[in-house]
Amino acid sequence: MRIWLDGGLQDIESARVSVFDHGLTVGDGIFETVKAVDGRTFALTRHLDRLTRSARGLGLPDPDHDEVRRACAAVLEANPMPLGRLRITYTGGHGPLGSDRGEHGPTLVVALGETTRRPDSTAVITVPWTRNERGALTGLKTTSYAENVVALARAHQHGASEALFANTVGQLCEGTGSNVFVVLDGEIHTPPVASGCLAGITRALAVEWTGAKETDLPLDVLQRADEVFLTSTLRDVQAVHRVDERELPGAPGPVTAKAMRIFEERSGDDLDP
Repeated sequence: MRIWLDGGLQDIESARVSVFDHGLTVGDGIFETVKAVDGRTFALTRHLDRLTRSARGLGLPDPDHDEVRRACAAVLEANPMPLGRLRITYTGGHGPLGSDRGEHGPTLVVALGETTRRPDSTAVITVPWTRNERGALTGLKTTSYAENVVALARAHQHGASEALFANTVGQLCEGTGSNVFVVLDGEIHTPPVASGCLAGITRALAVEWTGAKETDLPLDVLQRADEVFLTSTLRDVQAVHRVDERELPGAPGPVTAKAMRIFEERSGDDLDP
């Protein structure tokens, strides 16, 4: 396995990031996860645009898109696989042991891991912790991911693959690494970005391609929705067959199944929509 680190390909066994890197010591970094099928990325332009928005939100220098594209191409060529999780990580770089940044410039890492196609449906739980829709990092895809680690561990303890958060005012927000959609009376709804959720790439495409409405929704909508589904880079559109103790038999339901079909067709027609 070879990765890209600060300007070139390196063997994974010999690649080294400083123990003083701000991404390690204080979580001062951003990232993107890109789906790669047979060495070809999906929606890379949208991912790079969001990487830049996240960098600006943290006050990091704009990443060089040309360099990141070269890095992605080199890593994909060096590590052929049918379905991969391409991870772009961009941190504050070598810095002091505190919140102040150093002057060494950012660190760029691009790595690839093999994955498998997700099942058509999954189980989710809700968790008692909230997303802060007014926080400094709201809407940014940062490496400060510990609360997601905790919530996802709880989901796994309950036989689920995802944990869903409300925000501080009790509205449905998002999952640890996914956006959530509900079907009410045949219409698809998803929380707006103002709820505090990440502006997911797959979420945006699903809204555009299915006509889903962005709607403020209470968390308990999950207990009455006709159908529920998740979107993310590696889930694409994935039906939910259980929310906490509530079973949704027959998932994917007809509206979700149509959304899954539309996404598969449209994403197959255009790899960089």
